[in-house]
Amino acid sequence: MVCRSRDVSAWIYLLALLYLCAHCASQLTFSISEELNKGAVVGNIAKDLNLKVQDLETRDLHIVSSYSKTYFDVNLRTRNLIVSERIDREELCPRVDKCSIKIQAALNTPMNVHRIEVNVLDVNGNSPSFVEQTNTLNISESLSPGVRFPLPVAVDADFGSNAVTSYKLSQNEYFSLDVQSGGEHEVSAELVLQKALDREKQAVIKLVLTAVDGGKPPKSGTSPLNINVIDVNDNTPIFSRSLYKLQVKENAVPGTFVIKLNATDLDEGMNSKVQYLLIKRGNIDPTNIFNLDLETGEIILKDSLDYEETRAFEIRVQAKDQGPVPRSAHAKLLIEVIDVNDNSPEITVTSIMTPVREDAQLGTIVALVTVSDKDGGNNGVTKCNVVGSVPFKLKSNYKNDYSLVVDGPLDRENTSNYDVTITAIDEGSPPLSNNRVIAVHVADVNDNSPCFKKPVINVYVKENSPVGSVIHTLTAVDPDLNENAKVTYKLLDTVSRNIPISSVLNTNSETGDIISLQSFNYEDFKIFQFKVQATDSGVPLLSSNVTVNVLILDENDNSPTILTPYSELGSVNSETIPYSAEAGYFVAKIRAVDADSGYNALLSYHLSDPKGNNLFKIGTSTGEIRTKRRMSDNDLETHPLVVLVSDNGEPSLSATVSVDVVVVE
Repeated sequence: MVCRSRDVSAWIYLLALLYLCAHCASQLTFSISEELNKGAVVGNIAKDLNLKVQDLETRDLHIVSSYSKTYFDVNLRTRNLIVSERIDREELCPRVDKCSIKIQAALNTPMNVHRIEVNVLDVNGNSPSFVEQTNTLNISESLSPGVRFPLPVAVDADFGSNAVTSYKLSQNEYFSLDVQSGGEHEVSAELVLQKALDREKQAVIKLVLTAVDGGKPPKSGTSPLNINVIDVNDNTPIFSRSLYKLQVKENAVPGTFVIKLNATDLDEGMNSKVQYLLIKRGNIDPTNIFNLDLETGEIILKDSLDYEETRAFEIRVQAKDQGPVPRSAHAKLLIEVIDVNDNSPEITVTSIMTPVREDAQLGTIVALVTVSDKDGGNNGVTKCNVVGSVPFKLKSNYKNDYSLVVDGPLDRENTSNYDVTITAIDEGSPPLSNNRVIAVHVADVNDNSPCFKKPVINVYVKENSPVGSVIHTLTAVDPDLNENAKVTYKLLDTVSRNIPISSVLNTNSETGDIISLQSFNYEDFKIFQFKVQATDSGVPLLSSNVTVNVLILDENDNSPTILTPYSELGSVNSETIPYSAEAGYFVAKIRAVDADSGYNALLSYHLSDPKGNNLFKIGTSTGEIRTKRRMSDNDLETHPLVVLVSDNGEPSLSATVSVDVVVVE
């Protein structure tokens, strides 16, 4: 049987909240009986979450659980939350009043998380049983009516109303049964003597003790109870208290003193000497945890305590005298374990949605986080947050359930991976904490254009360079990844001096190599400009341009040229000077030009023919021919001079001119 335990007003409020905020987390509560068959319907999750049928598939509705077993699943066809594995309440929640399974229903695009709490109701699937097969009591015939004897308790794996609720005793004339509800503790029964026993009349009384649970229909279990009637000791030890209550901290170390029991016996000698005993009842053996001194009654802690495992011990103690036929008394010892903060919070990551796109919006869910603490009270109350300065934060979904969401801009080119540290701290004294690191990977998007190092690049090319040579290689860098960073290059065709650039140069789209399609002549073409575009392969395509200035470098490929009125070697050039010319007399000036530039066009003048050099000289840089001295009678009338004009290139190129200088009266 499946039932919903939500209040109508809360349901209406939840519907309104879902309508107003589609991205908000919510909680659904269902109740089911344990041991349902696989496929049993828990509830219509699509209806309760106000979801359309197509949303279940397109948004990938799935159940997220931190349990080791997958107890529930979603039938996308019927839209029902169904049982996917048999649930045993006694296995899942042993000795716990309320048993619930907390799961989450997660949807994608956008990401929504809905908390679901399924209360598991107990069914009466177990009968009470007694650990001891047969129980025997030795009761003195001298005992007066009204004396009580504790009876063994029955064990029932069920809980609540399906656990043991009463005991019954077979019909007899000597004993009755006093059943004690025990309040918040287990039901117990005591055997009450109603009539004085007579051993000579009946030495052994055989009874049957029956334990009955509260199920519908009820189940029961029996245990034989044999009473041996003896007569000896007529005084029973008496405890100073019938109920001892005390508290022990769970961090008490073995050997810690717990309590000292005290029982007295009015008899004398061995009949008054009392020994103490811890009684094993059901499947609980107190001697595993506590040591009792038989003589002194001192109880000392034997083993470590754990509040999270056992919060209280209800122990029956016996005081028995040492008479030939011992008499005993019983008391109840209730030890409450006090919780100390000895458990750090536990952080569980139930789902991680990574990598996260670097253009993810604020609030995008990255991971689902659950925090738990086994301690009780404030020791189990936790706070959780993200450590350090990272673009993520924790968003509380419900109590100890959180979503790790994007809280700032992401830039993969700046930071591609984050180790997000989540810390949880409880409110104990001193507080305990725990950390969990979640690795978040940032996925690349095409948000960066290819970038050249400079917006303008100057390329120097020697003239007369061979056709097809690579004059420069362009490189554009894109910090994105993969296709987003794959760059291709394109020459933007322009016109320079009425010549299309595409007829002069070409660009390798993959490598960025700029290749010449012709040889350049500095004297015709000194500089030209064009643009190259770099484009990535992302979506959308991003690009950037660079301006390239090509400067042609001069080569020494032109010889000097002699200017008029003189001609180069092979022609007749003559000048006349008077015989009376003084030293330094101006004879002629040789002029030459060079089509090259720079040092390649820097000219120098020299007289290469030694004849007459003792009479004439020439200015190296000016080309002026002058006399070095006055004429003498021994000098010739005609002086043939050869002038060499050289440039400063490597190698140097030159030209010559002949000038005949004639001396006249």
